[in-house]
Amino acid sequence: VQLQASGGGLVQAGGSLRLSCAASGRTFSYGMGWFRQAPGKEREFVAAIDWSGGDTYYAGSVKGRFTISRDNAKNTVYLQMNSLKPEDTAVYYCARRSGKPGLYSSNSAYEYWGQGTLVTVSS
Repeated sequence: VQLQASGGGLVQAGGSLRLSCAASGRTFSYGMGWFRQAPGKEREFVAAIDWSGGDTYYAGSVKGRFTISRDNAKNTVYLQMNSLKPEDTAVYYCARRSGKPGLYSSNSAYEYWGQGTLVTVSS
């Protein structure tokens, strides 16, 4: 399984970006997640979606502003980010769950990780 994240860039506060995570290999029957890591900080959970797209999960800091979705026919997961804030600046990573039990918000529940895409929000 390989995951390729894209769509990052520089945006002003209040703006929007849409991240994409294109997967090769089997992902359609697995939950997927987005995490982020800001400079000097630990990687943190952002959003996740179950295999069907029927259930979604969000960190409190992004709820109401970010939307995760997936297109299993295209093997792609998206993260629509609106009303961006400077504190959203980070490298964003997509990940595929391992299939074992675990919280969607936990790093350890994910087996495969993409290379990350940088999002910079200017004030």
